[in-house]
Amino acid sequence: MTIRGGANTISRRKFLQVSGLGVVATFGMHRQAPSQTTKPSLEGGGVMYIAKDYSKLIGMEGFSETLLRNHFTLYQGYVTNTNKILELLAQMMKEDKASTPEWAELKRRMGWEFNGMRLHEYYFENLGGKSPLKKDGKLGKKLAEDFGSYETWEKAFKTVGSMRGIGWTVLYQDLTNGRLINFWINEHDGGHPAGCNPILVLDVFEHAFMIDYGLKRADYINAFFKNINWAVVEGRLK
Repeated sequence: MTIRGGANTISRRKFLQVSGLGVVATFGMHRQAPSQTTKPSLEGGGVMYIAKDYSKLIGMEGFSETLLRNHFTLYQGYVTNTNKILELLAQMMKEDKASTPEWAELKRRMGWEFNGMRLHEYYFENLGGKSPLKKDGKLGKKLAEDFGSYETWEKAFKTVGSMRGIGWTVLYQDLTNGRLINFWINEHDGGHPAGCNPILVLDVFEHAFMIDYGLKRADYINAFFKNINWAVVEGRLK
């Protein structure tokens, strides 16, 4: 993609390098950010987003420490870039550069970085469970109501997650009528249904499983199901 603005023409890659938004996530050990930080220059307010600590997940059956630590570091990169974009957007507004193609490109990228951050938080937070879903509970009954049975829903969800391609598999609740629907999401910022609430989030980008499972995505999905924190998932149901 090329960004054009008057006499200046730059590639999207070059722009992101210049603006400091190149790849910031590198595989390595996860470091917990400070508990609270403020930065008044951020667009829309002064509170920066802080990477959460999910180290309690280390030791989960079916997920190696190397896989998890790499995944934590990748997530932290989205948090860093979200804050960086907010800071740059605010600075460009102050400099009266909001009508420039550079500002517009940053604004478009904002959704991708923000959702990359938030979807990983949903994903990590719906892991770490040790108990099966209570089929006579609120979520169990709702899954049976909308899919016929829990087993039918699980098969359908796993089938979506096993589709060719990379992205996310998300069980969404339509807030207009309460219905539960499985969705395939190609990119962080594309394909999400408007007006719906994420209930269960599964990461099916390669980084989520290939270190441990190679191309055996179905085995990864089975391991994911063994570790779902159903209490957290049910708590998202409206």
